[in-house]
Amino acid sequence: MLSGEKILITGPAGQIAFPMAEFLARDNEVWGIARFSEPGSRERVEAVGVTTRVVDLGTGDFGDVPDDFTYLVHMATFQTGGLDYDHALRVNGEGTGLVLAHCRNARAALVASTFSVYKPHPDPLHAFVETDPLGDCNQPHSPTYSISKITQEAVARTCARLFDLPVTIARINASYGPNGGLPAYQLDWMMAGSVVPLRAPGPTAYSPIHQDDMNAQVEPLLAAASVPATIVNWAGDDAVTVEEWCHYLSELTGCTPTYEYRDYPHSIRGAISENTRRRALTGPCRVGWKDGFRQTFDARYPDGVAADGAAARAARLLNAFESSAAVEG
Repeated sequence: MLSGEKILITGPAGQIAFPMAEFLARDNEVWGIARFSEPGSRERVEAVGVTTRVVDLGTGDFGDVPDDFTYLVHMATFQTGGLDYDHALRVNGEGTGLVLAHCRNARAALVASTFSVYKPHPDPLHAFVETDPLGDCNQPHSPTYSISKITQEAVARTCARLFDLPVTIARINASYGPNGGLPAYQLDWMMAGSVVPLRAPGPTAYSPIHQDDMNAQVEPLLAAASVPATIVNWAGDDAVTVEEWCHYLSELTGCTPTYEYRDYPHSIRGAISENTRRRALTGPCRVGWKDGFRQTFDARYPDGVAADGAAARAARLLNAFESSAAVEG
């Protein structure tokens, strides 16, 4: 595992990046940059041993952030409703180029992308491989997301060649853990007695990956960085439908899910990952989906009671998606 390195992680208050920053900070000097717009988010990140600076990636102003990092882990992303493509491209595309330029002397960079870059396939059980066509998957909750993340990948590939900086671009699929993610939010909705919105007609399948596996795979993915950039799916080894995992969550919780199927034309119908390339780099995942879901439930609902305001989070998240949305992993 990485040890004694100086690592910059972007978006360290985020769902995936916060536990990742905490994990990396155990044995490394970790810095985290973000806008930290949510009250208390910066303090939470600093409490786990991360040195923070307030930076808006879209501006390119890094202030006194050093440039002698050995590794960059770029997890920050812009994802919200609306049709402001200019801002989405500025943050996800240009911001990626600006932070890679700042860290051009690093040994390697890991750039987090998404399965939302793939062109929708008519078969909901299609297993996406890294060479599959890219395209707008029309995310209902964030219409600008697919295009801006495809732009991000193009910028990252260019920077790898321009700066001779080894880069891995990892396309994330349904990450989850005690800190959040699609299955965790659906668990919250079930516990709160809310509907679970799904894509019609169903089923919707993913390859969920647990936070512990993501943390453990940062080092081999950085080691695999190259010029031209390495492109790899970052997903779990189990293909599971949302209906299947919600049924399992109902066994854990005693709550029966209430599904609401919604029609989103031209949207991605499923997101199973073909993981041959990733397994060759990282080895198999260590956390099976049922073990991971049980761990997530136990952490978010000790003794069956919501921890850390999970019920309030559930209502807030569902409200955020009601006007736009099924949730994408």
